[in-house]
Amino acid sequence: MTNLTDTKNILKSGKLAPSKQRGQNFLVNPRTAEAIVANAGVTEDDTVVELGVGLGSLTLPLAAKAKKVIGIEVDRGIIKWHEEKNILPANVTLIHQDLLKADFRELAERAGSRLKIIANLPYSVSNPLVFKLLENREIMEYAVLMLQKEVGQRLQASPGTKAYGVLSVLLGAYASTKIIMNVGPGQFHPRPKVDSVVTKITFMPTPSRVKELPAHDFALLRKLVNASFQQRRKTLFNSLSSSNIPGTDKVNLAVVLKKAGIDPKIRPERLSVEDFVRLTNAI
Repeated sequence: MTNLTDTKNILKSGKLAPSKQRGQNFLVNPRTAEAIVANAGVTEDDTVVELGVGLGSLTLPLAAKAKKVIGIEVDRGIIKWHEEKNILPANVTLIHQDLLKADFRELAERAGSRLKIIANLPYSVSNPLVFKLLENREIMEYAVLMLQKEVGQRLQASPGTKAYGVLSVLLGAYASTKIIMNVGPGQFHPRPKVDSVVTKITFMPTPSRVKELPAHDFALLRKLVNASFQQRRKTLFNSLSSSNIPGTDKVNLAVVLKKAGIDPKIRPERLSVEDFVRLTNAI
C-alpha cells in the first residue's frame, strides 16, 4: 500500500501523472484506505466492484477482505502499469473502462449478486454516477463513495435546508444515505482544495422509509423533481407550470396540487420526499 512518497515515486518511475482533466486524486494514507473498507462492512463472502482503481490503495485492502474484487479503471497508463508490476492479488479482475459507460447489469451477473460498490472517484463524475446508481437501483445493495464534502451533505440533506435538492429527494425515495467518514485534503495526491467525506448509500435491505412509500413512476418523479428545483426561488406552481411535463399546465396543475394536499405557493425545498411521491401519483 502506498504512502505519499511511494505514490510520487511510482508516478515518476511509471511516467504517469495525475490527470487534471479526469480530476485524479490518489489516496495516499493506507490507514484511511483500511478504515474505508472496514466501515463499508465488506465481508469475506463479498464480491465488490471498485470504481476507479488508481494505483491500488483501496484495491489491496479490499482484496484482503473480500472474496473477489472487480476493478474498473479508465486510465490506460495505469492499466499498463498494473499489467507490468502485477501487484494486484489473484482475486482482483481489472477492467479498462469508463465507469459511466459500464454495464452495471453485466457486472451484477459477474458478481452473482446485487452490486456492492466502493469508489474513490473524480468529483466531476459524482452526480452522474449517483444517477446511474438510481437507474440501476434494483440490482444495487450499496455504494460507498468518496465525495466532495458539500456533495455528501447534499445527498442526505433535509427539506428546508440550502443543501436540499434533486439528489436529496431521489435518494430519499430509494435508499438511505449516511456519511461514515471525513477525509481531509492531506490524504490525497495531488492535494484537493476541498474536504471529502465517505458516504454509504444503502439500497438493500430496503430502508423503512422507502418501504412505506406508495408505488410510483421513477421517470416522472425525476422529471418533477428536476423541474421543481430548476429555479429554487420560484413557487412550486410557477416552476412546474412553466415546465413541459404533461399534466402540469396551469389548470390541471391546480387540481393536481389540491388532490395531493400541497400548497401551490410553497417552494420546492419545503417539500418532503413523501410530498413529491404524492404529487407524482396525483399527476
